Amino acid sequence: MRVCVFGAGAIGGHLAVRLARGGADVSVVARGANLAAIQATGLTVEAADGRFSAQVAASDKPESLGAQDAVIVTVKAPALTSVAAGIGPLLGPETVVAFVMNGIPWWYFDGIGAPFEGRRLPRIDPDDAVRKAVGAQRTIGGVIWSACTVKSPGVIEVAHAQNRLMLGEPDGRESPRAQALAAVLSAGGLPAMATPRIRDMIWSKLLLNLSSNPISVLTQSTPETLSTEPAVVEASRRVMQEAIAVARALGCTVDRDPEAQITINRSLAHVPSITQDLLLGRPMEIDAMFDAPLELGRIAGVPMPTLELLVAMAKLRAKAAGLYR
Repeated sequence: MRVCVFGAGAIGGHLAVRLARGGADVSVVARGANLAAIQATGLTVEAADGRFSAQVAASDKPESLGAQDAVIVTVKAPALTSVAAGIGPLLGPETVVAFVMNGIPWWYFDGIGAPFEGRRLPRIDPDDAVRKAVGAQRTIGGVIWSACTVKSPGVIEVAHAQNRLMLGEPDGRESPRAQALAAVLSAGGLPAMATPRIRDMIWSKLLLNLSSNPISVLTQSTPETLSTEPAVVEASRRVMQEAIAVARALGCTVDRDPEAQITINRSLAHVPSITQDLLLGRPMEIDAMFDAPLELGRIAGVPMPTLELLVAMAKLRAKAAGLYR
């Protein structure tokens, strides 16, 4: 299987190494110092199950990599326009594109059924650029649980032993192509499964993000530190309750318990990726992770007052840093 990872940062680099270990012919689209390091010495992952390296083809020009059996998009949401502009040469007639990203995806209302079928999320995919470049028929959804950091160019550190990836078709059908991609990743040491209910997984991961990330952006603190303040814990609880109400109104089943998540947060010393972006001066995933759930709440007719306030303040913080507009 020829697989290209579009965006070889922390998550993308981790997946690329796991794919190579699973037997795939792997290439990556990367840039800058990360690209130079990968071209020189390959990719390395330092994880609980070992230290692994892989030599992969790497370029900032997708046309040099050729058509693929699968493309896995792992960029941050603000970079989706660059994916739309560059992904074309990687796509053959049967190429599948898995979007393994945080937050609400651009394709969320494709295959969902009445009464929400066909709606758009223009702040995530302006002018339908990704839709036109990729097409809903190629698209697979992906949700990953893996706390990763780029330790140095080409070297990814995985913070925890518990890592997993879920893949699924937007219309919920059984999917041999999702199963095939999951099998390669599992063979490489990353537990991966295909699911007929990928939106349930999106909300499950989103609850983890929403439980701490907006407040982390405001305070530059870890979930562990945030959990020492009772008022912050209560705000986190309310945000998760609001998000669960929206998910249920949209037909999803969310099995994540707010109290259990609060307990987990008390032990999480990893700085959330969106806070890392703020600290490092990188564009932030405000729209996909924070604003899109509010938009879905409006569509579903479910108020989200706590999240609305926190997101408004997080936007102001990001704007002040020049990382959001």
